[in-house]
Amino acid sequence: MSIRLLSAAALAGVLLAPSLPAQDAPLRSIYHPYRVVTVAEGLVNPWSIAFLPGGDILVTERAGRLRIVRGGRLLAEPVAGLPAIRVGNQGGLLDVVPHPDFARNRLLYISYAKPNAAGDQSTTAVIRARFANDRLNDVQEVFEANAWSRGQGHYGSRIAFDGKGYMFITVGDRQVPPQGDLAAHPAQDLKVHNGKVIRLHDDGRVPTDNPFVGRTDALPQIWSYGHRNPQGLLIDAAGNVWATEHGPQGGDELNLIQPGKNYGWPVIGFGVNYRSGTNIHEGTTRAGMEQPVKVWVPSIATSGLMQYRGTAFSGWQGHVFSGGLVGEVLWRLKIEDGRVVEEEQLFSRRGRVRDVRQGPDGFVYLAVEDRAGGPTNLVRLEPAGR
Repeated sequence: MSIRLLSAAALAGVLLAPSLPAQDAPLRSIYHPYRVVTVAEGLVNPWSIAFLPGGDILVTERAGRLRIVRGGRLLAEPVAGLPAIRVGNQGGLLDVVPHPDFARNRLLYISYAKPNAAGDQSTTAVIRARFANDRLNDVQEVFEANAWSRGQGHYGSRIAFDGKGYMFITVGDRQVPPQGDLAAHPAQDLKVHNGKVIRLHDDGRVPTDNPFVGRTDALPQIWSYGHRNPQGLLIDAAGNVWATEHGPQGGDELNLIQPGKNYGWPVIGFGVNYRSGTNIHEGTTRAGMEQPVKVWVPSIATSGLMQYRGTAFSGWQGHVFSGGLVGEVLWRLKIEDGRVVEEEQLFSRRGRVRDVRQGPDGFVYLAVEDRAGGPTNLVRLEPAGR
């Protein structure tokens, strides 16, 4: 089947911050007309959305605040109990994901830029903590990436659970420049966590069936490698692991993640160097390296990844949604037999889409950020006319 590219008709303008939650005029899509509805106002660089039993919504702000949206209002006081965080550039407080059995155990998993003792380096780390009385309790570190750097970019940091007791975590390449022998880049080095997808038990233990367990030349937490900066991660209804990652100038990717596989960065890829436009890669294919399911050229700066499984938008059942930062777009993908067969752009030019999640009500929630750090809204897409 040929790919269909469909562009949604969007209203001109940018997200406003009205005094009360508001609905925009209907927008069109191939399957459903929809509205953009304001859920909460006043967020600054929101990074991740999580839904809790009882109706509360948690939102991370990159500057190091975990916020609560309760009854349509952003509470003034952030959640207490977070560890020290190195905030700057792309670093800060990043993903938040409830444990699959949160209703019983109250466990939250949070990724962040962890500083070293001197405060001049950082790495991707994940904590878990019990959430009670609007604070974090019994905080434990379950993963610290061997990916320390003075730089403050490419942390990856997405978290997903597969429903079988396993947790997946993405780690970016930490912006190590691709120079010289590309096969020696840290994303290709199994002795470090740069540019990897990680698989662990929910308490941080390494599963014995991870692909590199028992090898002296590899870290046992690694599930896949050769990634640049994966900031979208999902486990689909069939249990498949999918990730989106930022390319350089051009070459954002959607990949089906399989154990032990090499996804090529920086040896192969579809982008070029920023500004100069010069080549980075040896080519776009190489034996032993995986090909992406989709490539975005030009880049949309992918962030956040979700498969829709609700009933509010019946025509979107099973479709995959990716946010776009530079593209300021929500991208809908219909995938059949490992191929993208239909695409549509939604929510166009209304803000940088940092995260996309399905809410318990079946609506599609977006964390929208302003590059300059101005306040933005948490919004959701609802069927028009409901």
